[in-house]
Amino acid sequence: MSQTPTQPQIAAAAAAAGIQIIASEPALSLAGNPTTRFTLALGAGAPPSRTLQLQLSDTFDPSATAFAPQFQLFLAEAANRLRNPRPSAFVTLSGIPLSYSAFEWPFHESTAGADTSLVHGQVNLEDGENSPLHAKIAAAMTVTFRDIVHSPEQPFAESFILNAVRKTMDQGQLELVKSGNRQPVPVTTRYYSAKQNKFVFNDTDETQRRHFLASKTFWLSGVLGNGAPVWLLDPRDAQYLNATIAELKLSVESLAKDGLITLSPERAYASPTATLLAQRPKFQEELAHALAFIKPSFNESMRGGHTNM
Repeated sequence: MSQTPTQPQIAAAAAAAGIQIIASEPALSLAGNPTTRFTLALGAGAPPSRTLQLQLSDTFDPSATAFAPQFQLFLAEAANRLRNPRPSAFVTLSGIPLSYSAFEWPFHESTAGADTSLVHGQVNLEDGENSPLHAKIAAAMTVTFRDIVHSPEQPFAESFILNAVRKTMDQGQLELVKSGNRQPVPVTTRYYSAKQNKFVFNDTDETQRRHFLASKTFWLSGVLGNGAPVWLLDPRDAQYLNATIAELKLSVESLAKDGLITLSPERAYASPTATLLAQRPKFQEELAHALAFIKPSFNESMRGGHTNM
């Protein structure tokens, strides 16, 4: 394919973060503007499950002063995430393992008359059973919230979009189905604290953080990764849990001390121990409960037509 002027700069920035661009292809945004989709990996020959997708507008300048620091930070975090056995997988506080795919960046303006910016994508249930359950989503960013975001491009928005998806699912407002229409994920200023100048999705305590990290290690390493270590100090999770990396470190060390996880030498990645894997019935029960919670319930009398409406 022919290169845009910025593609060599993007490749250089990726290389500086220890990432290789193993494929790229021209694409169009939903607004009809030219973009490029890059496939990121730690090395050539990586299987699709060990890659991440990056879609950028052809007009995006990664060297611009306003964008360069955040773009390089995004790539540095992606490099750490690419060490996971399933880099696109994550878990919710309610115990649902998911993967994200088919996101179409950057944001595009609503064509339905609403003053919102949208990004489309999909999340899939990842329970290790090849489940067909998924949710096609349309994350809608309000005009007020849009003023907070530096750029509509993926590196500046992916983190809070995926956390908004997790939060919406935790609230029972996003259903996993075998087939269905696109479901809304509202992204509003309720997820942002102007006073603290940061995103806020949940308030968690040490017990909740410990359980979240144990669940993440069980599902992403024990079930999906054949025991390969997963990154437990992900800033994306810290944002979702409204925690600091230091607080995550304390939880990680606590889990290791209790014999539930085995830490890597740098103590940032971990695998489940036999003790944690033995808790499979508990994690499966939590998943079943969470899936039941997000499944809509119906008034059976109304389903049968017995209503005075």
